Amino acid sequence: MEFQQLEMFAAVVEQGSVRRGAERVCRTAPAVSIALRKLEEEVGARLFTRSERTHQELTASGQLLYSYATRILNLKREVVSGLQDLTNCRTGSVRIGANESTGLYLLPKLTHTFQETYPALNLETMYGNSESIIAALKDCQIDLALVAFTGDESTLRKHLIMRDEIVLIANPGHRLAKLSQVAIKELANEVLIAESAKSSLHEEVAQAFQESGTQLNARVANVTIEGIKRMVVEGVGVGFVPLMCVHEEEMRGELATIRVEGLSRQRELWLVHRDDASLSPAAEAFLKVGLRTAQGWAKAKASLNQQVSVRGKSANGYSKKFQPAGSYC
Repeated sequence: MEFQQLEMFAAVVEQGSVRRGAERVCRTAPAVSIALRKLEEEVGARLFTRSERTHQELTASGQLLYSYATRILNLKREVVSGLQDLTNCRTGSVRIGANESTGLYLLPKLTHTFQETYPALNLETMYGNSESIIAALKDCQIDLALVAFTGDESTLRKHLIMRDEIVLIANPGHRLAKLSQVAIKELANEVLIAESAKSSLHEEVAQAFQESGTQLNARVANVTIEGIKRMVVEGVGVGFVPLMCVHEEEMRGELATIRVEGLSRQRELWLVHRDDASLSPAAEAFLKVGLRTAQGWAKAKASLNQQVSVRGKSANGYSKKFQPAGSYC
């Protein structure tokens, strides 16, 4: 029993004759008659009370088959419509994982653009450190990861979204706040407030301290980025955070940012997905929005650097007045 047979059968019933039913399904009357005869042979019963096809009246078997046929054909239409909606991003969801800094300061920007472009799609988020997010991605718990990922694994594909840097933050009244740059050795006696040792940012800071021959002694440990910022504002100590996380506080004069020699280098933030599994239409849509947004940031940064250069400053040395929230690609 095929869909086409059921469609012909339903058309004949609803149109009242083989001729009109054939016209609805765009087939010849003889072809429809043959299909109905084969259908009767398959079910083992007459479907119509009269053999001539000028006026069709259903038998009990025909009535039962028609009730099932209409449900089957309606379900088929629903399936086709649902698949089209999914393919054309009129429905669906994307699962994305992010660490604290990207989740608070980068993902909202991408989500806003994503929702404006695809208002019917849903977004599910997962938060954790970069290691746990990448593990969730490999385990197919999420579709995309937005992290500072430095690995180069064949099963993962990454797309650059923006560049940022790690900076030291201090209370504006702190002795270091007047400096534009310090050496790691100058921080040996400072009260350092640090993230969890599992965070990618903490790993980069620890590596830089090790390379400089300075012991990293976090007096206050396992603190979130938001917690580090609040403690620094209160004068507890100093801490390392991504530059994009303190733009607003810096503009309001609540925090001072200081570059650290050997540490304040650009770090890359990526959208990562499995290379051995196809993305859903919704995930593909989010990836496209992310890449398009990143291109916009890159153009904005290039324009800003050109304006600053015209004012007699180098593209890498513009003042904080013109500093964007992170060095977008």
